[in-house]
Amino acid sequence: MKRWGDLSQDAVDHLSAASVLDHAEMAVVVTDRFSNLLYWNPFAERLFGRVGRPPSGQSSVLSLGIMEKDHPLAIELAKHVLKGGVWEGTFDVKRGDGTMIYVRAQAVPLRHSSGSVTGIVITAREALRSNEREKDRFGLLERIGEKLAGSLNVEETLKRVAEMLVPQFADHCFIELMEGDRLVRRVSQHVQGWTPPPGTWKQVGAEIHYPVGHYADTAIRRQETILVEDFASSSFPSPGEGSAKACSEVGMTSAIVAPLSVRGETLGLMYLGLSNLTDRRSPHYDAFDRDFVGAIATRVALAIDNALLFEEERHTAESFQKNLLPRALPTLDGLDIAVRYYPAAPLASHGQGIQTQVGGDWYDVIPLSAGRVGIVIGDVEGRGAKAAAIMGQLRAALRAFAQDDKPPADILAKLDEWTRVISTPEYDENGHEISVPPIVTCQYLVYDAWSRQLSYANAGHAPPLLLRDGICTELDIQEVGQPLGVRAKGVHADLVYKEETLTLPRGATLLLYTDGLVDRRPSRESGGHMPSDEETLGVLCEELSKITDSPVEQIAEAATQAVPGEIDDDMAILVIRSSYDNLDVEERTFPAQPIMVGEARRMAAEAFTGWQVPEERAELACLLVSEVVTNVVLHAASASIPRSRELVMEGPPLPFEESWDVPGFEDEVLGDKEFTLRIRRGEESVWIEVFDQDLRLPRIRSAGENDEGGRGLYLVDQLAKRWGSRPTKEGKAVWFEIPTRGR
Repeated sequence: MKRWGDLSQDAVDHLSAASVLDHAEMAVVVTDRFSNLLYWNPFAERLFGRVGRPPSGQSSVLSLGIMEKDHPLAIELAKHVLKGGVWEGTFDVKRGDGTMIYVRAQAVPLRHSSGSVTGIVITAREALRSNEREKDRFGLLERIGEKLAGSLNVEETLKRVAEMLVPQFADHCFIELMEGDRLVRRVSQHVQGWTPPPGTWKQVGAEIHYPVGHYADTAIRRQETILVEDFASSSFPSPGEGSAKACSEVGMTSAIVAPLSVRGETLGLMYLGLSNLTDRRSPHYDAFDRDFVGAIATRVALAIDNALLFEEERHTAESFQKNLLPRALPTLDGLDIAVRYYPAAPLASHGQGIQTQVGGDWYDVIPLSAGRVGIVIGDVEGRGAKAAAIMGQLRAALRAFAQDDKPPADILAKLDEWTRVISTPEYDENGHEISVPPIVTCQYLVYDAWSRQLSYANAGHAPPLLLRDGICTELDIQEVGQPLGVRAKGVHADLVYKEETLTLPRGATLLLYTDGLVDRRPSRESGGHMPSDEETLGVLCEELSKITDSPVEQIAEAATQAVPGEIDDDMAILVIRSSYDNLDVEERTFPAQPIMVGEARRMAAEAFTGWQVPEERAELACLLVSEVVTNVVLHAASASIPRSRELVMEGPPLPFEESWDVPGFEDEVLGDKEFTLRIRRGEESVWIEVFDQDLRLPRIRSAGENDEGGRGLYLVDQLAKRWGSRPTKEGKAVWFEIPTRGR
């Protein structure tokens, strides 16, 4: 070297661009205008965990491991730099070995000699591992805050915290939360490839006790972040022999313990430790790190508190919903049933804050007379406690209405009126009431397993799906009425809701559902495409047609999985299947004459003998058959007035007696009165029905000591499991149930 600044040829070769980049302690990445990788230096290989140089122009910069959620940020970066700008920020990167790191990057345009931008030069380093920690701290805290803000589940929140800090900032991370007066370990995260040996550090779920004088105990008592800069120069009591053994094995060098406190309450603590398991530039924490961890702990505590509050709210909401829906479905003859209910996803995932998951979807299965069953599914518009409260009132009202055994159209008409009654009064600025009834869709069906007859009426609800012989179609409903609560004034409900009937084939399956089944939020795989209702229904039917003969539980589960996308609304599913076998029934019509009481009893006894009904149950049932049939025969004389005559009554109307006797009609006796006795056998009960032409429904009367009659229905009420009466098109039916297996 002749003078200062002159370089030898060896020095010139050593200072070539390639040589300098190979020795640089900073990642350097070069891309073309289309973000395809052209070059990265050896440090970039180590930082991103990639082996070998990139094939020129064949890999995107996104292949460096930038997390998917940061892809839009990377795209905006490229657009900004290609316009001549400079960008600096932080990315979440998943390295080749699966570990997570935060990368601080700066991007500048790569210019041709002509001045045009031909690509991008990116320099990067691991955040918090340089002399610019102050700048990195704010960026990383912002990233941590963003991650924690999106979590409303305690376990997910704790998992995110551990993944953010290990191995980025610590080799070991413990998070312990208070459960009553106990401190319980909820997270135990360590650098990849190492787990605590059995009998050393306590596992997740174990109760933790820190002795007095331990730095973790000090952190909780003082409510401040405690730094142990170097264990070699410090001495603290150990929580136990196993803990001391683990610390010695990994070579613990430094630790920080921060209490998790929010609103004056201590939720637990967060423990971070460094050890000899990793090769770090500095194996010790310092005061700067302590302050930084304290700031992180504040955000973590707030996130955990929000998650705990949300879980408590969710538990309350789910308990509320569970008690509004049927707790257990009854066992029904000739019918297999499966149900599913899924609450909607938390609204926080939509960016609308924390709200309850309860909704207005409901289903119900209602035992009716003589083994018949009422089936209902409905949906109250809206979401939250108000919709659930309305749903609960409607479900209770419908169950009460259903006990009248009226046709489905009549039940919906009464429910429509009730929907208007329960609407919350609202008033305009002038004080005038402007109540808006809730909009409710509902479908009510009545199924008779012995005749396989299905009667139904619809109030604006989606038709059920009929599955049979590998075919899935919508049930053909000719009359779809208006949703409950929106009927126009002056239009009678009988004109809106119509009853339809069909005979359900053997082994046929009906799937009733609310719109949450088909209204899904588009998944990422679909590219945000929102399918039409026809497309969604087609996908559902295509999947269900493959399993029409499968058990109802499998069909219900398949239905929940068939439609792609995330559940965007609460969803109820009810699947019913008719029996393949005919159920036992005996039926006969008799003249309404006293001598026929014995014949009816004989018919019942023969049926019970053939069905092997226990003798004591058969005798009880025969006794009650005699009582009901006797009442029918005794009152048959006044059961029906000829329809061609106009009944003219002078004077005040006659009082309705509590007995079945109506005085004054003895002259109207007709000689062709009949009654029908129908006996049905179920798995655990027999049902007896007596049909006649009398329109009056029976009532229990209080018989005096000297009265010869009036005790028949009292006996039925006392001895039968259930009894009742219902109107029919020709008159009425009186029925009762006798269990064949115990009382």
